[in-house]
Amino acid sequence: MSAITAVESAAVQAALHGTPREYLSFKLGAEEYGIDILKVQEIRGYEPPTRIANAPSFIKGVTNLRGVIVPIVDMRMKFNLADVQYNDFTVVIILNVAQRTVGIVVDSVSDVLEMQPEQIKAAPAFNGAVDSSCITGLGTVKSDDQERMLILMDIEAMMKGADMGLVDTPAVH
Repeated sequence: MSAITAVESAAVQAALHGTPREYLSFKLGAEEYGIDILKVQEIRGYEPPTRIANAPSFIKGVTNLRGVIVPIVDMRMKFNLADVQYNDFTVVIILNVAQRTVGIVVDSVSDVLEMQPEQIKAAPAFNGAVDSSCITGLGTVKSDDQERMLILMDIEAMMKGADMGLVDTPAVH
């Protein structure tokens, strides 16, 4: 019998309470990830941002989004993925997290998926490029005869990490 930890993820909580949730799925390298659709403001094509001196390499810079200065985080660089390239499929997902507007660069956006409770399993503990505390679960998506795994992320927890510099910065509107 498996033990349930005291701290359960939002995805597992939703599964326990029978509430379906919607996720925006996107690709980073060979993996497919999902983030809560309620955190997404919009999706834009990639445009090189204005570089900020002394920022970590994964913070590509900032862009002006209708008068709001938005930091742009390249998730491929954040996860130390090799061969980071920008092409016609590269997009920026504009998020509302940590009381800020933040953009994340991903390889491509796939779909908006509704995940039923039975499709979501708790994430195993492991060491990897993604902090496992930011993974809320693993979702199974079936399309036609194929099944694929979706890594469900708590994007707000990731953006609140100390290395992101978004911890105590209030929104400016």
